[in-house]
Amino acid sequence: MTSTTGRQGGGRVNGVKVRVPKMAELVAAQLRRKIVRGELAEGEALPAESALMAEFAVSRPTLREAFRVLESESLISVRRGARGGARVQTPEGTVAARYAGVVLEYGGTTLKDVYDARTVIEAPCAGLLAEGRTDGDLERLRAAVAEAETLMDDPSAFIRAHMEFHALVVELAGNETLSVLNGMVRHIIDQANWSHVDLDAGSPENVRANRRGFRAHGALVDLVAARRTEAAEELWRLHLQEAEDYLLQNRSMTTVLDLLG
Repeated sequence: MTSTTGRQGGGRVNGVKVRVPKMAELVAAQLRRKIVRGELAEGEALPAESALMAEFAVSRPTLREAFRVLESESLISVRRGARGGARVQTPEGTVAARYAGVVLEYGGTTLKDVYDARTVIEAPCAGLLAEGRTDGDLERLRAAVAEAETLMDDPSAFIRAHMEFHALVVELAGNETLSVLNGMVRHIIDQANWSHVDLDAGSPENVRANRRGFRAHGALVDLVAARRTEAAEELWRLHLQEAEDYLLQNRSMTTVLDLLG
């Protein structure tokens, strides 16, 4: 036997309490679907409020609540005023990354936990890249290594190039899901890298770590070129472990909250 209550509230289905979505959430879901399907393009203005109110048979407050939902997801930007309105924005992984950071901060997650997760994501990507790489992929990897070599004497510029190479490895691996997950973790790892630049840029230990990292990047490109899948994955796993050991030397930052809070 099934029973339900009002549209905006909730009820029970087969004895299980069910929350019925608010009308604003339903409107937001319809607009979200159009955005992710490309029916509403980036930069395109949404129809006038009066048109959307008629389309969805809702009041202006309900429609504006739906806008706030989409704005919080960075799927639209809303300008107020006589010439204002809502425009479509392309979904970005940075939104998920920021929220993931908040969740990890709240949970007291350790930085070691985050670094270990990065290894789980990145190391297999190195293997995937070696297995499926193209000549174009090799060109981009070699160009990235060459650029980093010119920046060895500039710690800030070098660490930026170093981080971009790691992101490139995941991007070229070709798995979109891993790329999004990596973006969430990378937001935290990058902050840790910048913190170390501030603490020990140019120190003998920093110089040694940078040179070790640079050699590992070059070696990975050679293994990718040779399509040595297992060797590429193992090398990258060892490189990530070395980086983790180096970054965790800063005992003043042991949790995500220490770093981002």
